[in-house]
Amino acid sequence: MARGRFFIAQPGTWAVLLWLGVSGCAADSHSAINTDEALSGGETTTFETSRSAYSYPAANLEGARRDRFFVGNAVFNRTWVAAPSSTTGLDGLGPTFNATSCDACHFKDGRGAPPEGDDPFLGLLIRLSIPGEGAHGGPNPEPRYGEQFNHHAVLDVPAEGSAQVDYDEVAGAYADGAGWSLRAPLYRFDDLAFGPMDDEVMVSPRVANTMVGLGLLEAVPEETLVALEDPDDANADGVSGRANRVWDVERGTTVLGRFGWKANQPSLRQQIAGAFIGDIGITSSIFPNQNCPAPQLDCADAISGGEPELDGDKLEDVTYYASLLGVPARRDVDDPEVRKGKARFESFGCAACHTETLRTGDSDLFPELAHQTIHPYSDLLLHDMGEGLADGRPDFLADGREWRTPPLWGLGLLHTVNRHTFLLHDGRARDTEEAILWHGGEAEASRDAFVDANRADREALLRFLDSL
Repeated sequence: MARGRFFIAQPGTWAVLLWLGVSGCAADSHSAINTDEALSGGETTTFETSRSAYSYPAANLEGARRDRFFVGNAVFNRTWVAAPSSTTGLDGLGPTFNATSCDACHFKDGRGAPPEGDDPFLGLLIRLSIPGEGAHGGPNPEPRYGEQFNHHAVLDVPAEGSAQVDYDEVAGAYADGAGWSLRAPLYRFDDLAFGPMDDEVMVSPRVANTMVGLGLLEAVPEETLVALEDPDDANADGVSGRANRVWDVERGTTVLGRFGWKANQPSLRQQIAGAFIGDIGITSSIFPNQNCPAPQLDCADAISGGEPELDGDKLEDVTYYASLLGVPARRDVDDPEVRKGKARFESFGCAACHTETLRTGDSDLFPELAHQTIHPYSDLLLHDMGEGLADGRPDFLADGREWRTPPLWGLGLLHTVNRHTFLLHDGRARDTEEAILWHGGEAEASRDAFVDANRADREALLRFLDSL
């Protein structure tokens, strides 16, 4: 049996029980529950824990449909070049850009990181806007540099400039006296090619997210997510999640947002097309115009790689690939320390936003994703995370303090895959512990419970998160 396709049986069968280390005669009802917990992506769950753990197809993807997954993977990994080029179908890079391929930011389908020292920005982009609404209620782009700052450009086109991030250390202590230190980022821009930015510019750094399970999240019915909303905190638990409502370009209407750090994209297909134009400078049928603000004349005059540069087949291939990346199984679900940590996760109130279990609905395009019980640990809703994490930048209905609850599945394999543990929207947290300590707003009570807990309980919670 090929690696990465170990799970082909239903929960409770010998294949799953043996992987979990549970013998058939010892499998009681408690073990069965834990077996289900391990299947983060339902029947799509993979059991790979190597550095390629985020890159395997859904375990129930078979035959020709599995073959097509690898076609999409090839497009995802391709390097784009400037036009004109003899490399037909792969030219059109830029004119301004941040990366030359999808996997440059999502290395091994994983998570980006902030630059170290004077390293260039890669895997961390910077959104820009000024007060007021742009098209269809979205952000209002900065007049000279648009909605995304681009550090690179093709020959004869000026790059927009460079960015730098520095950190101040912020010290604190737990209730038991143990100390901690967080790093607060400060961004600056240098060598701006088109003059200073608007005095009221709003800046939002955002790292590239892990790719696993995206198709499953898209298959969760809208009514499921709407039912989780509590914008007026009717149950008085201090948590008031709400859905973002964003513009769907192809449908020409406002719909529920699911993807991106502020749930500002309605579909995986539009999220991918947005990344192609914003990060690589590749046009598509969804976004046919280059990102060339009015002062950037050389950008506007640059040679195109086609109209559009990303043809419909390639867009479909990448969407197919991203939709069917499998979710790694949880590990050590029966470990007593992990079970204790999960209990603390719930008692501290973390599960109020990080919803453990969702159920997908129908999926005509991807039957493998239909009617799956999944454990993403996210409600995909917006929550006020406090002033400490605020970017001050509205994005459709999301205000400057709100962020979408990031899914936690696959979290424990981040270091294995990407060789780092930087978390939160800008990667400021150096590990899971720091990410918790940055929580504020609706999550302040949960953060305070963690701070007030004894060391054993804190370590158990971190052990649980490492099992996801």
